Amino acid sequence: MTKNFISNKDETVRMFKNDFMESLSRVHPAVPLIIYIPVVLFFFYRSIFIFEFSFITIFSLIIFGITVWSLAEYTLHRFIFHYEPKSKFGEQIHFIFHGVHHDYPSDSRRLVMPPSVSIPLAVLFYFLFENILGIDLVSPFFIGFIIGYLFYDMTHFAVHHFAIKNKFFLFLKKHHMRHHFQDSKKGYGVSSPVWDDVMKTNFDKTKEEYKSFV
Repeated sequence: MTKNFISNKDETVRMFKNDFMESLSRVHPAVPLIIYIPVVLFFFYRSIFIFEFSFITIFSLIIFGITVWSLAEYTLHRFIFHYEPKSKFGEQIHFIFHGVHHDYPSDSRRLVMPPSVSIPLAVLFYFLFENILGIDLVSPFFIGFIIGYLFYDMTHFAVHHFAIKNKFFLFLKKHHMRHHFQDSKKGYGVSSPVWDDVMKTNFDKTKEEYKSFV
């Protein structure tokens, strides 16, 4: 197996000369929870007390939002984060967005999405979904979308840093580790491998390297 990382220790490389820009590229793993749990509570309030949706409507749209997030996660990871432009500037942008994570996969301050990226994406997705679903239905839907994102971020941190024993999360960890250390052109789903199965980018489970991979 080809070694496709520089260091698997909790260390990294400086990406920006400017201290402020460098600080924006690093984030404590609790930051997404601090930012987005209030957002989830806000949309729960709107769903229940402003739009007065029934439990089944809220629950159904939350599940729908989680499902759409899982597809967004797969799509962003495969087609945006792993897009490698040929120009020098493009290579630098790719390294900043995702290449650094593959070079230093255990850097604890670059495992969750920094707010400088996640907030603009959240705003963009919100207005996109509002135009599609309307100002009322988007509230419970966006709860699910954000919950899906938080599950992704926390799962991504956990599979890189926790000694996992739970069978489900251990399965996710092995799936993601194969992406890092076996074949980075497969296994794009972090919180779920479902879309890898649908899009035919999952690992070949019949091969001996799959069975023996730890």
